[in-house]
Amino acid sequence: MEKVLQIDPRDNVLVALTNLAAGEPISFAGESYVPATTIPAKHKFAIEDLAIGAKVIMYGGVVGRVREAIPRGGLLSTRNVQHDATDFARVETHFQWTPPDVTRWQHRTFAGYHREDGQVGTRNYWLVIPLVFCENRNVDALREAFEEELGYGRPRKYSRQVRDLVQRYSQQTSVPQPPTSATRERIFPNVDGIRFLTHQGGCGGTRQDSQALCGLLAGYIHHPNVAGATVLSLGCQNAQATTLFDELRKRSPINNKPVLLFDQQQSGLETTMLSNAIEATFEGLIEANQLVRKPAPISKLTVGLKCGGSDGFSGLSANPALGQVSDLLAALRAKSILSEFPELCGSEQNLIDRCSNPDDADRFIQLMRDYNARAKAVHSGFEMNPSPGNIQDGLITDAMKSAGAARKSGISPVRGVLDYPEYVTSDGLNLLCTPGNDVECVTAQVGAGANIVLFTTGLGTPTGNPIAPVIKVATNTRLAEHMPDIIDVDTGAIIRGEATIEQLGDSILETILEVASGITHTKAELLGQNDFIPWKRGVSL
Repeated sequence: MEKVLQIDPRDNVLVALTNLAAGEPISFAGESYVPATTIPAKHKFAIEDLAIGAKVIMYGGVVGRVREAIPRGGLLSTRNVQHDATDFARVETHFQWTPPDVTRWQHRTFAGYHREDGQVGTRNYWLVIPLVFCENRNVDALREAFEEELGYGRPRKYSRQVRDLVQRYSQQTSVPQPPTSATRERIFPNVDGIRFLTHQGGCGGTRQDSQALCGLLAGYIHHPNVAGATVLSLGCQNAQATTLFDELRKRSPINNKPVLLFDQQQSGLETTMLSNAIEATFEGLIEANQLVRKPAPISKLTVGLKCGGSDGFSGLSANPALGQVSDLLAALRAKSILSEFPELCGSEQNLIDRCSNPDDADRFIQLMRDYNARAKAVHSGFEMNPSPGNIQDGLITDAMKSAGAARKSGISPVRGVLDYPEYVTSDGLNLLCTPGNDVECVTAQVGAGANIVLFTTGLGTPTGNPIAPVIKVATNTRLAEHMPDIIDVDTGAIIRGEATIEQLGDSILETILEVASGITHTKAELLGQNDFIPWKRGVSL
């Protein structure tokens, strides 16, 4: 195993792949370097004397500027380096891309749920959602009623009504009577579950907040992993049902999924609304249970690309492995989604140059500039993105973090640029404006149609999603062994020189097909990590 790595020949720093002792010479590319201090693994040291004001170059681009002179062999830290990044603009380019060889994948399939609109789900869920936070308690009441009686959770207040419905249904079909023990078999084996989503929006705030919320919820209803939805409305809120259905028509002009709407102010008694909702939802579940998995081509996959709890190895192992997967998907006419716009700072020019459509390039530029301006307006900025954990593990500037994060995009063309909460329609790589915040970003990617999410982490995070499997990819083996209950894939072999990025990319795509087919469930699914946080379009980094 090598002790250090130069990511790009233009870089003026080396990355420590293991702890380097102070004063112990290190040889690299015919040169000898003597660390001035201990260099922790994942951190960087200068390969030449860097004067105040000098640019720090990594990944071939600017990731910082020196504010205290750094000697050759000196450790880069937040004390001697401040954030800086290369500016960007649209220029005429002749971007060329040679797709990877996908011969072995062209006839591979996954077993998915085929929807009438042509989308294919990797799971089959029913949604129960509120249009406004006032209905959160009623959503919880339905959760109590359904989960245990249908084999998904614990029985509570309305469980007797659901039990009666199950008994009547059982008498008419071959479904066995539910046992009385604490552990129940699922009444609807082809339904993966009912997902009860709550949020703090829908009223107050701005009209734009409610519009965006309705767009996000419409994305979840339209999502291929969803068979239908039960929607609870108070009645007087900003997020009106008409707005939700308008947003749904934008994504699906002919919506043929059942969307069951219940308005509390029209219903009168809460018990009336909830009992009616239970009856109708149960009928919807009977219908959803008729769907079975059938083979689907890889082109029916939409994969979110996300990183969180990143470390100094993220841009060297897990993220480029995801980039390889994204390129394979593009070559197979599937879709991938790169988000986290605050974590693309300094990498914009590469993505602009890769845009197939000049209008997309212009839109990306505008979204990035507007986002950073909003952050500046509240005395922040993209440079405030790295967390204490990121910094401790070697990501000391946002541009440094972003350069590694952008490697999740691979090298394929950018086929679409979307603002939150729009829905992806173009095959290949798409850019979606979201924060870097783990749950807000994953929530948005799934709302844009991701039926699988790949999530890299170097420090460990349990993030999941209610309706889409989230595959957690560790950047280093130590994390995979330390937190095996949340990690699905280990890319540490890349750091050790025991596997290539291409080999891990192939391995991850194999894992995607297993998860998409329901053969394997992710650790987040097994833990019931159903995180859901809508973004209010405020300043979230």
